[in-house]
Amino acid sequence: MNIKITGQSGYLGNLVKNVLSQNGHNVSPIKRSQLYGDIEQLQNEISGTDVVIHLAGSPILTRWNQKNKKMITDSRVVTTQNLTKAIAILHPEHRPKKLIQASAIGIYKAYNNHGEQSLNFDTGFVGTVVAQWENASADLPVDVEKVIFRIGLVIGKNAKTITNLVLPFRLGLGAKIGNGNQPFPFIHDSDVAAAFVWATENDSAKGIYNLVAPQQITNKQFTAAFAKTLNRPAFFSIPQFTLKIALGEAAVLLTEIPSVTPEKLVNAGFRFQFPTIELALKEILHQ
Repeated sequence: MNIKITGQSGYLGNLVKNVLSQNGHNVSPIKRSQLYGDIEQLQNEISGTDVVIHLAGSPILTRWNQKNKKMITDSRVVTTQNLTKAIAILHPEHRPKKLIQASAIGIYKAYNNHGEQSLNFDTGFVGTVVAQWENASADLPVDVEKVIFRIGLVIGKNAKTITNLVLPFRLGLGAKIGNGNQPFPFIHDSDVAAAFVWATENDSAKGIYNLVAPQQITNKQFTAAFAKTLNRPAFFSIPQFTLKIALGEAAVLLTEIPSVTPEKLVNAGFRFQFPTIELALKEILHQ
């Protein structure tokens, strides 16, 4: 298939592109400038494409000043709106058959448990942005299938979630965040890529999917598993006020997290390569 992908140069975009290419698909990028530029040019770029994968989005774990909030929002909402408009004005014969759109579990209210049917959404900045992000493709033509992946906390050899922790943990300075009781809905990056390939190749894939591993753990359990995998102790904790000093409002991304289950993916028969944190960390940390 001919596939166009936004955010291809990013961490997840590169992974998804590589796996799709290995499966024999023709994958090419939609440049960032095209997502903000002339709609007609964007229309020409995606004309005749079988599937569009939309992964573009500015990093959200940064201080939420007005400038960054606008960048975080526009990189998701405006780009999705423009893609939707470009698809809509194409002649039906030249439209992509499917749009696969990234989203985030941040749409859900913290701590509560959520399957895909949950409407108990977060009302803060993150929840509002994610809801706008998903709604930005509401006007997609009915003949174009849509898949939305609400992605959890991505872990992998090159994920910042992991690379920022390896050295402290190896030095015996591993620490949970606060009391560590907040959920830790993780997903191995290989399973993220596999899910996007599954949605690309599976005609029955449609609607919203929570893209997290089946195992539900807390930050405390993640910390213990990380330390155990490296055969190191982890006695410390990072006070929440320290995170607030460093990140401001964005500290909630590490302290106020929803519990999420991948009900639809499991029911659809999707096979997770790394369904547990132990298996995931064993692969990531080469233990």
